[in-house]
Amino acid sequence: MKRHIAVVVIGIALATPMTSYAEPAVRSHRPPGINAREQHQTGRITDGVRDRQLTRAELDRLRADQAAIRAKERVYRRSGEGLNRMERRDVESDLNKTSRQIYRAKHNRARP
Repeated sequence: MKRHIAVVVIGIALATPMTSYAEPAVRSHRPPGINAREQHQTGRITDGVRDRQLTRAELDRLRADQAAIRAKERVYRRSGEGLNRMERRDVESDLNKTSRQIYRAKHNRARP
């Protein structure tokens, strides 16, 4: 009897940590936040500069677009408690547009 109790206790002790590792796999499929997308796009622009895929004019335009998006987000966040659905869609739309511009600028054949 004592042996069975010891086996059960040891089994529970070994199984408990494994359940905590399984939790992150159950996360919802939520897209990355606005700040993460802004950082990713800034990294893509930096990569384009490093790989000499962007001209100076393209770089200036993309940086200005990124700054405008950050300014708009800042205004939206100050106007209330975070971003509401309409504001989030507006900022994400701007991020989508800038993402396409980054892709086009990096893949055209213009040389700096």
